[in-house]
Amino acid sequence: MTKISGAVYTLYNECQDCYKCVRRCPVKSIRIQDGHACVISERCISCGRCVSSCPSHAKRVRSDIDPVKKLLNSGKEVYVSLAPSWRAAFSCTSKQMIATLKKIGFAGVSETALGAQEVSIETARLLNNKDKGLMISSACPVIVKYVKLYKPEFADYIVPIASPALTHAELLKQHYGKDIGVVFIGPCIAKKEEADTHKNLIDYALTFEELKIWLKESDVALETEDCSEEEFVPHHAYEGGLYPMDGGMNETIRKIGVKDNVHLCQVCSLEAFDTAVNLFSEEKLQNPVFIEALACAGGCMHGPCIATDLSDTNNISRVLRHIKYRDSIPQSPQVVVKQQYVAEPIEHKSYTIEEIQDALHRIGKYKPEDELNCSGCGYQTCKDMAKALLNGDAEPSMCTSYMRQLATKKADAMLKSIPSVMVILDKNLNILEANEAFIKMFTGTDKEMYLSNPQRLQGNPIGNFFEAQKAFTSALSGKKEVHKENHRFNNKQYDLHIFPIEDNISIGATITDITDAYHSHEIVAQKAKEVIDKNISTVQQIACLLGEHMVQTETILNTIAQEYNSEEEE
Repeated sequence: MTKISGAVYTLYNECQDCYKCVRRCPVKSIRIQDGHACVISERCISCGRCVSSCPSHAKRVRSDIDPVKKLLNSGKEVYVSLAPSWRAAFSCTSKQMIATLKKIGFAGVSETALGAQEVSIETARLLNNKDKGLMISSACPVIVKYVKLYKPEFADYIVPIASPALTHAELLKQHYGKDIGVVFIGPCIAKKEEADTHKNLIDYALTFEELKIWLKESDVALETEDCSEEEFVPHHAYEGGLYPMDGGMNETIRKIGVKDNVHLCQVCSLEAFDTAVNLFSEEKLQNPVFIEALACAGGCMHGPCIATDLSDTNNISRVLRHIKYRDSIPQSPQVVVKQQYVAEPIEHKSYTIEEIQDALHRIGKYKPEDELNCSGCGYQTCKDMAKALLNGDAEPSMCTSYMRQLATKKADAMLKSIPSVMVILDKNLNILEANEAFIKMFTGTDKEMYLSNPQRLQGNPIGNFFEAQKAFTSALSGKKEVHKENHRFNNKQYDLHIFPIEDNISIGATITDITDAYHSHEIVAQKAKEVIDKNISTVQQIACLLGEHMVQTETILNTIAQEYNSEEEE
């Protein structure tokens, strides 16, 4: 079953319950149910980490190819807002890219960087009119949603203008008409949600990966024929093409010009952003401070759907090679899309110490030293895991140490309950585990010592207690079960059943003393032989008697016949 309620979803049948997505998710918007991970859409910030890190590719990005095709077939003129990082994903010229996109139905192709330039101009104007205080860029939809949900106290610090993509869409509508369609194409998953919530500006957002899939399925290759007349509309961009790189926005603001007292900072990654705003105090700021915040380390060039195999150096070089700079940049923007960012804080439930302790007990944590905080479950601490259990986002089976303890307890219980001797050996035929029956049968005078402390058996060679070297070695190397009946050791007979546990690593064996049964069998066989011999003798006697009787009968009958013939002749 697959449920799609956001930009990212899970293919349940492919999910291998490895919990890697939980570990990688910075906001823990993953819920584990029946061993499968599902995305909690209302808490997801669409950063794409779960998608890029999933080893079984169970985390998928919602495809909007079909809706875009329907939009193209609707009769509307549809324009592409192409992210400047496209040069890192496609090995072609701008003219070839434009020709290819027009070939699949778009009316024209425009650079999102045009919107970025307008955003930088307006941001620089706001900073120059500010005496002091903090401002956070609105360019990255992941950062914006993260602030609104998880850092709500900073929502008022976001620059009150829309992102470059939304600003660019408004620019296109002003130029070509309000009824045109706009489709954004870039490396970002979060742009899909930005499009979902701003249908008046952007109809749909596609990733570079989706575009490549579309071209492949439609058997459309990147245009290589003469397309010298193709150009970006309404005109090509300039310094806005720096936006996908770490610090690119700040570079454009510097070229526009800001006062000397304005401090420009840049942070790339949610972790870096947290560090930048941690313990923030408005009162301690003496200058205007602007943070260019991007969720992906390295900027949009490292977006989750960048779809490139090239190195970072190659990608940056490709983008920088085509940047053109204006001799003078306007001090007032042509287009401004005003937007206020309202906090929508996620409600975090609070639990009592007793409730958390009860949850810890469910995963075998009874003492502080039991809390390993290994992060194997995906949570940083065992207490975080306990809270996730109480929230219904986690399952006890996610705790590896608890499951190992549980498995050990079950194995111990099974070993103790088996009436036959049970022993587990490593590849060197040293004892890993042995049950009580083994101790009682093979440890002799040391029986009481081993019964009081069974762990003392571990590491001892099995040959010290029971000898079946050839059979054990055969099972270990042959990777198959060995059943040896009537194995003789120390004047006793044993039934030996050996089975591999891990190939060439460990084997298990059950050993049953059949000495009494073996001797009983010998006695029964001897008695049976005596009866058979006696029966044979009797049969032979009967046969002899029958033979003698037949001879006598034949003689009498012959005599009678002869006498009868003689009388007839007379």
